[in-house]
Amino acid sequence: MLVGYSSSSEEDGEPGSEARSRNSRRSVEEDEGIRDLPAKKKARTEELDPKTRLPLPGCLLSMFLDDDDEALTEDSSLHGGRIRSFKHERGNWATYVYLPYPPEEEFEELLEELLSTLGAHGLILTQQEEFHLSLSQTVVLRHHWIQPFTQSLQSGLSQCRRFACSAATLKVYCNAERTRTFLGMEVSTGHAQLLDLVRVVDKTMTEFQLDTFYKEPSFHVSLAWCVGDQTEKMKELLQELQSLVDNREEGPFLLRLDCVEVRCRTGNKTFRFSLKTS
Repeated sequence: MLVGYSSSSEEDGEPGSEARSRNSRRSVEEDEGIRDLPAKKKARTEELDPKTRLPLPGCLLSMFLDDDDEALTEDSSLHGGRIRSFKHERGNWATYVYLPYPPEEEFEELLEELLSTLGAHGLILTQQEEFHLSLSQTVVLRHHWIQPFTQSLQSGLSQCRRFACSAATLKVYCNAERTRTFLGMEVSTGHAQLLDLVRVVDKTMTEFQLDTFYKEPSFHVSLAWCVGDQTEKMKELLQELQSLVDNREEGPFLLRLDCVEVRCRTGNKTFRFSLKTS
């Protein structure tokens, strides 16, 4: 260090050596002070309470999920035992087009009786979270396709007129993967108008190279479901279940669906398309 350095002028007692020595010591002290600054600042930073630091926004944290987080999204136990038809990937949105059915009180009473009867025969079904009539298969839509996809639907559906359809006959359905079985109520009137809507939806699907609807669709409203292929067992109970539909005190139950609005669900977004009035 400079303070330990001796010069010939200091040894000889040369005039001005004492002043130079004081200046030298002062310079050394200043240098040491400068070197100390980062350490002092660092110490003050370390003394800060971690709670005072601002947390990262959730949207940023979700961008860096680890493998365990990915595994959770595929855990069927978190979805009532349901298994995805396709693997979840970021940027891919499960998408389908449908007509909503708002349940009425009589429908809910009937559904409760149907589920109770199935349960008595050892078949435990889960009621649908919402009721609707599908106009498309469930397809995978890329996020950047959402806007042009819904604009295409809007353009086509805006030319379709409102109508009503009805359903009264119970039917058993199973998905293509044979992983879930459904109890549904099949449409008996309005079939031609539903096909018109499907043609419009299929046109949009074709534009985006996605799967179109079934060639000979059985339009229906799904009521409840269970895991696995229980088709045969449920079919054995159809006659008993249908009697609950037909032998109501007020007369046979008829599910009436007023088709005034088509909806598209993509991920957590829902788009609504009003049909033309007559």
